[in-house]
Amino acid sequence: MLDLSLPSSGTLPGTVTTIQPIGVKALYGLALQGDQILAVDPFRGYLLQIDPLTSNALILNPRHAHEFQLATGLACWQDRLWITCDQRVLVTSLEDIAPTLVLTLPYTADGVAVWESTLYVSCKKAGYIFVYDRDSGQRITQFPAPGIGIENIAVWGDYLWVCDQMEQTIYCLDRATGALIVKMLTPFPTPTGLAVPPHTTPDQGLLWVAYTNEEPYVREDPNGPTPFELTFRDRSLIHPLRFRWCPDRSYCLTTGFLLEMTYVEETDTLEDTAALENVEWRIAFPTSSDRQVVKSVEPVGLPFEEISQNGERLASFYFPTLTPQERHLFGWRALVEVYGIKYQLTPRQVEAAPPLPVEFGPRYLIDDDDLAMDSPAIQAAARESIGTETNLLRQVLSIRDYVYDKLSYAVTPTIAAPDVVLDRGRGSCGEYVGLLLALMRLNGIACRTVGRYKCPAQADRPGIYLEPDFNHVWIEFYLPGYGWLPMESNPDDVQEGGPYPTRFFMGLPWWHVEMGKNVPFEKLIRPEGSPDARLGNLAVNHMRFKILGELQP
Repeated sequence: MLDLSLPSSGTLPGTVTTIQPIGVKALYGLALQGDQILAVDPFRGYLLQIDPLTSNALILNPRHAHEFQLATGLACWQDRLWITCDQRVLVTSLEDIAPTLVLTLPYTADGVAVWESTLYVSCKKAGYIFVYDRDSGQRITQFPAPGIGIENIAVWGDYLWVCDQMEQTIYCLDRATGALIVKMLTPFPTPTGLAVPPHTTPDQGLLWVAYTNEEPYVREDPNGPTPFELTFRDRSLIHPLRFRWCPDRSYCLTTGFLLEMTYVEETDTLEDTAALENVEWRIAFPTSSDRQVVKSVEPVGLPFEEISQNGERLASFYFPTLTPQERHLFGWRALVEVYGIKYQLTPRQVEAAPPLPVEFGPRYLIDDDDLAMDSPAIQAAARESIGTETNLLRQVLSIRDYVYDKLSYAVTPTIAAPDVVLDRGRGSCGEYVGLLLALMRLNGIACRTVGRYKCPAQADRPGIYLEPDFNHVWIEFYLPGYGWLPMESNPDDVQEGGPYPTRFFMGLPWWHVEMGKNVPFEKLIRPEGSPDARLGNLAVNHMRFKILGELQP
């Protein structure tokens, strides 16, 4: 049997790793048969047996591939296999592949799971997980689907596990009632299948999860008008998702990564400026949070003095003089542990929340960043965005959905005020944040801007330098009696008019790296009377990441 034992913490052993079988276009379903993983490729029609240690794949249905085309769900119980294929649920013996019909749904059947005499079938079109008698096909009951995307399912013991492609989330449900127990973010997008090792519980463990999507790459084309062209290729893998449910703090952590993060400024005057004297240049470190741990920070280029401001750590670089002709490299290199996190708080839990602390009002309910909170258009939008809702969590979600309805994402050269953005109807992540802050603060919800950078989400490419294309910001809102909760600014605005996923509402994936909070990320401090100088006119920044290892939460 494959050894799935895990260390108590730190980098994971090399025996269990990402599986990338060759010769397949997509991986769906997943089921366990001893120490092997079964999967289906709906485009090739393959039923695959995959060795987790070698990624070797064996086609089990060489004469029945056409019968497995469009298959997306897979479940194994004893010596029989259940498959969802279009609107049908089929069953076959593993020894003699010959699928026969069990039942037909009015809509596409996405996933299937079997436990003893009970059959579970997920259906996005219907919005339910249906429960049937395994042998007769008689429907017993049904549960609402926990997410809004296409879902695949698996079962072990008392728990039904659901992966949702759009939500990028695994849900653990009570298989008897469909009640949600815990939900967790996946480290890769578009989960298309999962398998649950025996005796897995919601507390802590491992799940095998399949992912299927495409990635862009540059293809060499010697015979074309240009030697290179941008195109796409299939990207399918199976990855062991580790998780830890923390009920005392109401959140679930998932597979983490040890990152080397480097931030460096290169002095490179973009325009003529006067010489500066006695300049202090501050750069904040990554911060610590429920999902982020800073292991070490060291200087790059010039040395720095570490200082503290509002409880955050910063690097202070001192320049007796700084002239346009000078060239310096200075910054820091940090080792940071980052994990996926999903908070589990519900509207009912916050009904009895205490009032907002008095000292939060002057800091987090004011217009301190050109938020246009005195604009009639923004004030009207603030009232419209929550309607008659009084529950804080529902208010925040209602405001988010209102902003998503009004805006579409676009990269803009500057950050405009929220009233301009609302009228324009499109905005960058910073402009989404500005509008969210304005509407939430006008409704008495304390909130703040956080973030700064995202590591490129390429967890299967460790050991190479990865450079982000843009910086990124999101928000945190304050829940009295609990603390700060994260909410993404724009990535969940994925389809016109909704419904919108809630994967990053009170949740963040591993690739978000949070800088110092309640302090400027960078600041130039100079004596009174010094010439005006903007950071962007004095230097060019360089930012890169390297994934050093995978971590168990």
